[in-house]
Amino acid sequence: MSRRDPEARRRAIIEAAGRLIAEVGVGGVTHRRVAAEAGVPLGATTYYFKDLDDLVEATLAQSAADCAEWLDAWQRDLDAGADVAASLAEATAEYLADRARHRTLNEMYAAAAHRPELRPAARVWSDGLVRVLAPRVGGRAAQAASAFIDGVLLQALINDRPLDSGILTEALTALLTALRDPPAGPPS
Repeated sequence: MSRRDPEARRRAIIEAAGRLIAEVGVGGVTHRRVAAEAGVPLGATTYYFKDLDDLVEATLAQSAADCAEWLDAWQRDLDAGADVAASLAEATAEYLADRARHRTLNEMYAAAAHRPELRPAARVWSDGLVRVLAPRVGGRAAQAASAFIDGVLLQALINDRPLDSGILTEALTALLTALRDPPAGPPS
């Protein structure tokens, strides 16, 4: 990465900030820490981002874009599998294997609770999951599954061992079965 590739330098700063958000939380991110993590001069962080809030916002926007990519992969997995609950549980367990990624997602949620301008980016995950699931299980079940998975991700932050895919499958099966929209009947 050189000064002659400003987009690569900007990306490196955002990636470094993302790693730091996962490690120390949004409140622990400073220009000095980001510059050291990215291997750039301190002035580069203020050159590319007007202030720390701008840098955090850009980093969380990138995290939201990454969430959208994960949701695309989940949709492909669900399209390929016959059992929605098992496919969803397996995807959730795989997601939990990358602790830094889901810590960043939860940091995004926490930051958005205090900064309304971050809420659209924070909702990419939960709204996108509902959008992926609704055609398969109905709107109510999709909303409940999204809330359940958010809770599983939050719980995993404080437990050394997240729920395994077997328990996730059982819980999601029960939830999706109980809340699945009834099939449309003949018109009256």
